[in-house]
This record gives sequence, structure tokens and C-alpha cells, in this order.
Amino acid sequence: MTAFILVAGAHTGGWIWREVAARLRESGAQVYPATLTGMGEQGHAATPETDLETHVRDLLRLIDQVDAAEVVMVGHCYGMYPVLGTADLRPERIARIVYMDAGMPRDGDQALTLLPEQALRERLLNGTDAGDGEWRVQPPSVEEWHRWGSVEGLSPIELARLANHAVAQPVRTLTQPLRLSGAVLELPATGVLCTANGSSIAMVEGLVGLGDPRFQVLTDPRVSFFELDTGHWPMLSRADEVAEVLIRAAAGQGHRVAASVSEQPSHLRPFLMDVPERPRERVGRVDLHLPDALPEDGSRWPAVVFVHGGPVHPDVGPTPRDWPAFIGYGRYVAGMGAVGVTLDHRLHDLADFERAAEDLAEAVDLVRADPRVDENRVALWCFSAGGLLSADWFAAPPPWLRCVAATYPVLAPLPNWGRVDSRFRPADTVRSAGRLPIVLTRVELERAEIAATVQDFVAAAKECDADVEIIDVPLGRHGFETTDHTEEAVHAVERAVRTVVGHLKR
Repeated sequence: MTAFILVAGAHTGGWIWREVAARLRESGAQVYPATLTGMGEQGHAATPETDLETHVRDLLRLIDQVDAAEVVMVGHCYGMYPVLGTADLRPERIARIVYMDAGMPRDGDQALTLLPEQALRERLLNGTDAGDGEWRVQPPSVEEWHRWGSVEGLSPIELARLANHAVAQPVRTLTQPLRLSGAVLELPATGVLCTANGSSIAMVEGLVGLGDPRFQVLTDPRVSFFELDTGHWPMLSRADEVAEVLIRAAAGQGHRVAASVSEQPSHLRPFLMDVPERPRERVGRVDLHLPDALPEDGSRWPAVVFVHGGPVHPDVGPTPRDWPAFIGYGRYVAGMGAVGVTLDHRLHDLADFERAAEDLAEAVDLVRADPRVDENRVALWCFSAGGLLSADWFAAPPPWLRCVAATYPVLAPLPNWGRVDSRFRPADTVRSAGRLPIVLTRVELERAEIAATVQDFVAAAKECDADVEIIDVPLGRHGFETTDHTEEAVHAVERAVRTVVGHLKR
């Protein structure tokens, strides 16, 4: 017989699993919805000393009482921290760990990274209280729950239930680092990804394909995945499906992510066009792809700065400026008389957008200071998650910025990107862009969670009458320049480049 230990996320308790637990018991399983000290129905038991270790001890006591041949531990959001801490101490008792729309905490990580409010994260990180002398973090209001994750699929009644049953979270459960010996990493695992919250199997496979060493463990054959088409609280919005997925996960079922060792990663495949080589100069993190010669009239070259997405782990090689797509774009615009600028900004983690924005600003300053470049004719071209970096430039476009382009961009933080500052929301700042030309390239087969951010951006742009030209790529995919060598894809790149360079030469 299988026993499921269900551990809820921040501000909630065992009550949130009620419907899921009932369906699992109907299947013949033992089910233990855990309510941790100071959480849910045990909110009154919280003290200033309640910490992550307290919750680990809660689960150790529970697991030591369970009499079952197989124990599957399920963690949702914050619940993954005590689940992993417990499984690391009792690995011989655990048949599988299930990550229910949760991240992959590692040794030394703190759960405070889950908090959506940056100012509060910084206060807690600096050792101060949660505000007003509190040693607890108050739960969000009904209107604020969406900041903790997508509420897609929740009815107004279910959302009110979530808010009404929420309790304050003891601060030390968020600030005490998770301690792992590594034993838990040897256990079979299943990830349940909620697509409306910004996670998907396609996104996992993309991260693995980038060569990020943090995600290579996901190619282990003991690791499986399921998708649920709902938001961050599937136990409320899709209880039947959650129960079914947990039963299948316990049986070792689910999608496996291939290591793809014999196939070249998509981002390292050839550019869709054969572009002649151009002189290339490297200055720090910036590369300049140069035209053949300065104009005969004595004028200087305009420049296009290409901004890659991410996050890209610092150990990934080659780095983005050496990826075929960016080299191809850089050479292409150089052949049309503009400097193609590629750079490696330091978006290594979701918390790094501010640092990446600083790197981008420094690169732009470097390019504009080059005596061969016309400082009054510069364009920015953002790709994928680099699209969030366009927000600053829409908010206050300088007169020398002639155009902003975005190709298969992410134009708002995805619902589960809680650590991304609200400053990086192009759909909000486009209202300040005035008549700055915007060239947007969309792909038909975009991931749904990303396409939704583009739709919102286009709607906001229409409301403020922004100058947006949209180029669609039929049957194109995210990263189409190296995966979809079709006539339509070539035409889309040609049109986009002509349009951007055209704005520079006006």
C-alpha cells in the first residue's frame, strides 16, 4: 500500500488537500495531509522560534508513524523545503518525492525567495522583522493572492476560501537555510507543472537543452513530469486530476526528459541564413560586428544592440554572444551598414534582472562612446526573457533610441517568477513609450504561458496607440532562427532586420 504525505505551501495547511485526500483514499491509498506548526489549523502554535527545522521535525514524527510499504512525499511551493529536509534524513522510507508546482531548493537555500515583495525579502535577508515588530509574514488579501502564483482555475468561492483560511507565516521558516546532505538527491522524483503558472515540460526541456548544469539531474530516468492546465493551486482547482497524477507518479509514470547527448542543442544549430562573415571586435562582455567601411560621406555607423534571454547559468558554454543566432543577426545588420552588437549580460537567475539591466545600460554606453558609432542612432533588439529588459527603455525612451525590437519575447514576468521586480513589466511601461517604433516578431507555436504576456502587451500598446509593427512567423517556434529553416522564417528575419535598420537610417 502507498501512503501519501501532502505538505502545503505558505500560509496554508492540511485543509487545502481535502478533496485530493478524499479521492486518494477512494483509490485505496493512505493519505496524511500535514499541518505544520504555526500553519493552518495549528496557527495558534506559532512562536518567534518556529523555523524550518520545526517543520522538518513535524514531518519526521509523522513519517515515523506511517506504516506503509511505500511513502510518497508531496510538497507544494514552500512545502518543498520541509519535504526535502525530511526526506534527506529518512531517505530509506521514501519511494518518491513529488514537486507540486514547486521549485528545486538546494542546500543552503532560503524560502524567502518565494516572497513576491522585494522590499520584504530584503528586510528579512538583512535580519530585520517583517514590519511593525512582527515575527510573522501576514498572508495576502484576496486581491493579492495572484502575486504568489496564478489563480487561474479558482472560482471566486475557492479564492475566498484560500484567503479566509490563510494564516501568518513564521518568519524563521522562510529565513532559515535548508540543510541537505545530498541523500535526497538519490530518490526518484516527479515534477507536476502547472502551465497557467508559467511552467511546462517544454520549458524544462529548453533549460536542459541550454546545458545548464543545475538541470541535468532532470534527465535521470527516475525523474518524471506531468502537466496540469491550471494555476498554482491545483489541489483546489483540479482535485480529481491531482489525485490521478499522484497515483500515476507513485507508479513511476510520467514524461521523461531526454538528455539529447547525440543531438546538437537547438540554440547551437546553424542560423537559418548563410550570412557572410564580418570583422568582429571583442571588448569585455561586448562584441561589435562591423560593416566593411565607414560611409564615404564621413558619417558614422548606427548600431543595433541584441539582448539575449535567460536565465543562462554562468557555466554554460559557449555564452550567448557566441550562439549562431546572435552571430548571424550581428553579421546581417553589419552587412546592411549598422554595427551589430552582441553581449553577455549576467542574467544567471530570476533574481538577476536588475543586474542584467545594468549590464545592458553599460553596453549601450560603450557602443555610443565608440567614435565609429553615431551616438544618436541606436536600436535595441530583445529576445525571449530579454524582453523584460525593454521595460526601462519604454518607460523613458532617450531621443537617440530609434527603435526597440522584440523577437519571441517574454513581456511580463511569468506567474511563478516571484523574484522578478515589478519594474520589469513592458506591458505597463509601453504607455510611456510615445511614438517610439516597436518591432514585434511573434511565433505561431509559442508556449502558451509566454504568448499570454505578448497578448497583454499588444492590448496595452493598442490602448495607448503605441507604434507597433507585428511580424508573425507561421508555424514558428521559440528560437525559430536555428530550429525552423523555413521560407516563412527567413522572410520574417529579413523583414524584421530591414525594418529595424530602416528606422536607424531615417
